Amino acid sequence: MTTISTNDFIEQDYHDFLADYPGYGATAILDDLRRDEFSRLDHQKHIYLDYTGGGLYAASQVTEHMQLLQKEVFGNPHSHNPTSSAMTALVEQAREAVLTFFNASPETYTVIFTANASGALKLVGEAYPFRSDSYYLLTFDNHNSVNGIREFARQCGATTTYVPLDLPEIRVDEARLIDYLAAAVGDGDRLFAFPAQSNFSGVQHPLDWIPLAQEYGWDVMLDAAAFVPTNRLDLSRYQPDFVPISFYKMFGYPTGIGCLLARNQALTKLSRPWFAGGTTTLVSVQNDQYDFRPSGEAFEDGTLNYLGLPAVPIGLAYLNKIGIETIHERVQCLIGWLIEHLLSLQHDNGKQMVRLYGPPGADHRGGTITVNFYDEAGEVIDHLLVEQQAAAKHISLRTGTFCNPGGGEMALSLDKTDLILCGEPSPRLTMDDIRLAIDRKSLGAVRISVGLVSNFEDVYQLVVFANRLCRGESAE
Repeated sequence: MTTISTNDFIEQDYHDFLADYPGYGATAILDDLRRDEFSRLDHQKHIYLDYTGGGLYAASQVTEHMQLLQKEVFGNPHSHNPTSSAMTALVEQAREAVLTFFNASPETYTVIFTANASGALKLVGEAYPFRSDSYYLLTFDNHNSVNGIREFARQCGATTTYVPLDLPEIRVDEARLIDYLAAAVGDGDRLFAFPAQSNFSGVQHPLDWIPLAQEYGWDVMLDAAAFVPTNRLDLSRYQPDFVPISFYKMFGYPTGIGCLLARNQALTKLSRPWFAGGTTTLVSVQNDQYDFRPSGEAFEDGTLNYLGLPAVPIGLAYLNKIGIETIHERVQCLIGWLIEHLLSLQHDNGKQMVRLYGPPGADHRGGTITVNFYDEAGEVIDHLLVEQQAAAKHISLRTGTFCNPGGGEMALSLDKTDLILCGEPSPRLTMDDIRLAIDRKSLGAVRISVGLVSNFEDVYQLVVFANRLCRGESAE
């Protein structure tokens, strides 16, 4: 059993950590960056453990972007005047930077800028050629924006099927997945969606599923939003048909800009249900006619966030300068240590303080873990109380099911009866009443995620916090 000191930081624990995770020493550049570019964290005594919710931006990213805007004059890119042309050049530079970062050839992929990953997913859902003999297959642990595509499929009479997860690792059995892929019959189009990394559990699913599904005749949508901030996605090696991304999750700034990386061959399948400003070359009211702009521009509705777009290549260059592999190594070291020490926490009566959802190690998982905390009687501590107590210690983490209901339902062992009760609550029922009605099961969990400039002290303090919380000690 780990003994957690009440001291704020123990030097010996850090030395032990370095001995167990020697790769951490090679990531020292991130400590320099934290001191120089993210000093606001330590000045304000923040422990930021919500990187899956949103990345943090470096001071120099904002400075470089602001200097560009202060120096130049930019206009709406949908014209040929000087300010518009200057902006159009920067938009195209941003597309090129995205393709280069993901090692994607412009002959193979198109970059479509959106407001976020959810916007990218909606573009696919509303334009995919679903019909009565089509299939939409997805894993249980998808984000709600991926789940939502089932409504487009349903409207067209397509069959929607979920591939279940196996507990306790919260992974998909590949043999079972193959059975689902092989079960589709007929000539209808088939779309398979899965997350490269679950935003609920942090489990990373094999990218080898991409060519596997394509061999069975499926188009593949890879939700990479939680994966790409700390992992390399090489689109010359793996070529999913659709890849939604939110840039703020990668490097914090700007928010409100994402993209859909669409394989050109798959893009030709999509048929938009409407047109909008910026998507057409010709619209006639009298002739009831319109023509879409070529390639991805036909999907960029209205005016792009054009003043924000120059910040995207700045952020990508920042990550390139550090190296995704360096970030990945640090994250793996920290998450491995954190899992080990949270699972070792016990009450004096021998009961575990922490329940982890997913694999009990860092292999094939990202920088995200989801847990629940338990008191000495073995009762779950309400995740909302955990968040409240963490906030009092300046710890930023996230609670709930994180827009991933399937992952939460599986991990928390909620069956259909439980979910009917949760879905149709009486105004007279409190959340405590519902929890009692479903045998004291938790209706949510606590997500802890590390990233770009997380350090050992962050995860150490989280373990100290967990130990005190489970023992009933006040956060104040």
